[in-house]
Amino acid sequence: MRIFGPNATVAQDLEPEYVGIDADGKTAYVALQENNALAVVDIKSAKVRKIIALGFKDHSVAGNEFDASNKDDAINIQSWPVLGMYMPDAIATYSVSGAKGKGKKGKGKTKTYILTANEGDSRDYDGFGEEVRIKDLEEDEGKMLDPVVFPNAADLILEENLGRLKITNTLGDANDDGFIEELYAFGARSFSIWDDKGNLVWDSGSDFEWITANLIGADFSSTNDENDSFDNRSDDKGPEPEAVTVGEIDDRFYAFIGLERVGGIMMYDITDPKAPFFVTYVNNRDFSVADVTTPEAGDLGPEGIQFVSASDSPNGQPLIIVGNEVSGTTTVYEISPTL
Repeated sequence: MRIFGPNATVAQDLEPEYVGIDADGKTAYVALQENNALAVVDIKSAKVRKIIALGFKDHSVAGNEFDASNKDDAINIQSWPVLGMYMPDAIATYSVSGAKGKGKKGKGKTKTYILTANEGDSRDYDGFGEEVRIKDLEEDEGKMLDPVVFPNAADLILEENLGRLKITNTLGDANDDGFIEELYAFGARSFSIWDDKGNLVWDSGSDFEWITANLIGADFSSTNDENDSFDNRSDDKGPEPEAVTVGEIDDRFYAFIGLERVGGIMMYDITDPKAPFFVTYVNNRDFSVADVTTPEAGDLGPEGIQFVSASDSPNGQPLIIVGNEVSGTTTVYEISPTL
């Protein structure tokens, strides 16, 4: 957990971002984005029961690769010696009934799971700023990569490698000796599923970058207010998972995740919280339009998603409604019952 505002108390430092409510309406889970944590709130008593630190994602592990540079003119998704702070924006909850046990019929106890869209966010104000590019550590912070931990530091700090990546200056030099032993980047470029105790159950890893690379490669890691911006956001949180919601369709649960920068909605089957799988990706954005301020450019910057069940839908089909921050548009998608 991060409490890092200058001279701040815990109460002053916490930044509530989003809230999800469990199925029985008794507990609220609150994203504390900049603090890399979740707060668990008892609704009836209006008391915070606990605060859960979310820890860090190891991008050196297979399956957690990412593209770190916007100056290499290429899609370069690979493992890096970087830790990602989950720092969720939107969160959602859903409940799953587990089996009672081997040889037993029926369903067991219902368990709540929490979904997080791991966007990442930094504090960058006139009086306090935590963002620094790895290549600028020595010039801006008077620090350098520890040569024991990073024997290839000279190569890592090149702009086409990790040099352009934005990290926090509030972590990494544990003994304050001027040598950075660990690199902490903003966000995890994924969505995660946690249990109600705050334990990580599943994470989408590097899926979002690989999927967008394969499906819209020429516009990979574009920003949300400019077309012809290939690879623009790789140094700074990548696709930025911003919005997330859950819907139940034909007794299966699905997660819908909005990518704030490159745009579009990811859909995953999360019926089994330990083994979700990718279903589809839809992006109602026209990357060929020169002027993104025109309606022809389509949807830019999905900010919020609302699921509408078939029973509540005006046409009898499940829907998602997406509010897009940059284009100012609202789009309704019908979910095919054949999925």
